[in-house]
Amino acid sequence: MEKNRVVITGIGAVTPVGNNPDIFWKNICDGKSGVDRISLFDPSDFDSKIAGQIKDFDSSMYLSQKDIKRMDRFVQFAVACSKMALENSGLDTDKEDKSRIGVLIGSGIGGLKVIEDQHNVLLQKGPSRVSPFLIPMLIIDMASGQVAIQFGLKGPNFAIATACASGSHAIGEAFRIIQRGEADIMIAGGTETAITPIGVAGFCKMKALSTRNDKPEKASRPFDRDRDGFVIGEGAGILLLEDLDHATRRGAYIYAELAGFGMTADAYHITSPSPEGEGAAQAMKLALDDATLNPEDIDYINAHGTSTPFNDRCETKAIKTVFGKYAKNIPVSSTKSMTGHLLGASGGVELITCVLSIKHGIITPTINYENPDPECDLDYVPNTARECKVQYAMSNSFGFGGHNSALVVKKFE
Repeated sequence: MEKNRVVITGIGAVTPVGNNPDIFWKNICDGKSGVDRISLFDPSDFDSKIAGQIKDFDSSMYLSQKDIKRMDRFVQFAVACSKMALENSGLDTDKEDKSRIGVLIGSGIGGLKVIEDQHNVLLQKGPSRVSPFLIPMLIIDMASGQVAIQFGLKGPNFAIATACASGSHAIGEAFRIIQRGEADIMIAGGTETAITPIGVAGFCKMKALSTRNDKPEKASRPFDRDRDGFVIGEGAGILLLEDLDHATRRGAYIYAELAGFGMTADAYHITSPSPEGEGAAQAMKLALDDATLNPEDIDYINAHGTSTPFNDRCETKAIKTVFGKYAKNIPVSSTKSMTGHLLGASGGVELITCVLSIKHGIITPTINYENPDPECDLDYVPNTARECKVQYAMSNSFGFGGHNSALVVKKFE
């Protein structure tokens, strides 16, 4: 059966370097870091005291005060980005069949802050004082549910939780839904807000986070020899995916075409990637095959690139496995060097980076790349953005539990 072609016609982003796609893009092209000392709570007793926090986000621009009180921050980000993507796409939902518009938004952790707050209420005031909105505020699927409620969208609607691959898996599955003809439009991506005391403490105890507390802007340094862990971040990245014929009929601006999706499992360890990167490599290969491309066709890879010793080494090995002699010719950069690691939101934000790279002919840098690691020896676009024609780009996302995802996006023609 012939698959429907899927294009990207709208984008929305809330990130530590900007609360809309234009500001986000300018700042990552300029190599600006969004990492700073944590201000959402007092981090004095924590090993890692730094994060990529959202700054100056005004939820009242997108939601009523009543809704704000009944939504965790991760849901507020998802609604804000979805509204941005809809407006950016020029879609008038009142003129559409809303049963043909779906929502698929992933998150790794969900409403951690509301769990913490209501647990304190339980301990201090007893169970009768716990909020009746606790459960609907914390569950991961409420990001997709609330977006549908806000905009009256009645098509396919669910959530994906695959840790740091959640956003990419959500986009990939939304892609498949449109390919199969089950919806004309899907709002898809990821959202996350885990910078809370219990969230940061948990990652600290795993020794996953950077402790370069004296120089926050230097802490996230993917592929650099002196990397010491990732920097936790928060945010959301949502894209409007659309059936090509539908987009063409309404005269939509098309950013790019979503061309390939691959996913695998490491089946190896709860947190560490497989040492040779086999699962990641197979996900990339499947995405290439799905897009009917050869390794030499890819012009840019937006790496998962977390700044942990294991991830960056294993991802480098995986890229070499897939791209062989071409691997060292392909620019590979990490958006996380500037945003920190947005966990379940990272896949959405980083696919937006790929889309804007194709649009503007610019590859964003990996900042803080100062000392080469002999085991990470690819072209990581160090510190400065690069003008480059990008026809095909790949975005990688990998999650705890061994979840691997790769997306391929191409210039629309």
